[in-house]
Amino acid sequence: MWPDIRAEATVQLRRPANWLLLATAAALNLTFGYAIPYTGYRGGSGGPGAVTLDRLLPANFAGVAIGGLPVFIGALALIFGVLVAGSDYGWQTWKTLLVQRPSRAAVLAGKLGTIAGGVLLLVVTLLAFCALASVIIASVEGARAAWPPALEVLADLGAGWLIGFMWATVGVALAIGMRAVALPVGIGLVWMLAIQNLITGLAAPLLGWVDAAQEFLPGPAAGSLAATLGAGSNTPGIAELSGQLESVLVLIAYLVVSATGAMALLARRDLT
Repeated sequence: MWPDIRAEATVQLRRPANWLLLATAAALNLTFGYAIPYTGYRGGSGGPGAVTLDRLLPANFAGVAIGGLPVFIGALALIFGVLVAGSDYGWQTWKTLLVQRPSRAAVLAGKLGTIAGGVLLLVVTLLAFCALASVIIASVEGARAAWPPALEVLADLGAGWLIGFMWATVGVALAIGMRAVALPVGIGLVWMLAIQNLITGLAAPLLGWVDAAQEFLPGPAAGSLAATLGAGSNTPGIAELSGQLESVLVLIAYLVVSATGAMALLARRDLT
């Protein structure tokens, strides 16, 4: 398995698109997690979505870092999963990979291992940039830079990795199911950015059974987990609809089903 991971990681590290996704994620997190809230704070806006200075200080940087993963940064993780698993269909390199020795299961395991490492790099990057932004704001405002406990940061790191890896694995399943890149990306983004929000914002308040069932959807479960670990409720997709353990179990279930489904499809279907 490790040779397959090393081979796939070598390919993905050389793809500019992956580094662009990482840079975009960091930029989005800094923009919506710090730049816009801090601008609003300095401007004295006191609307319902206003953020206090405490929220922007180092004590809360880990919660801010994972706040985008349930929706807009999670969408980038899904795109990453689609690119890793679906590009071989467009390049027509699946046969080239498989005739050299590894089984289909080994190749997919290598891709999933690479994705897991890539998502870990993503979350660590978000934590590092948010920590830096919070220190800068604390310095400008003359506030005390108190850091959260190490266990709290590790919990946010683990939760962020689980959320991002779940979305990326869903992207893998969509890419293998449709044997493409563009269509899985489109369907995944429509679900995450449109249908999911319609369910939460429109259907749930009107239909009791939808309200009760939404905590079992991937987005609300991810938002609930992030909310329990300090992500701000003013961030899109963040709402504590279920407990921490239930949210983790739902996310693991989607991750396992997506990975198992992708493996079953790849093992049984013709590649042409």
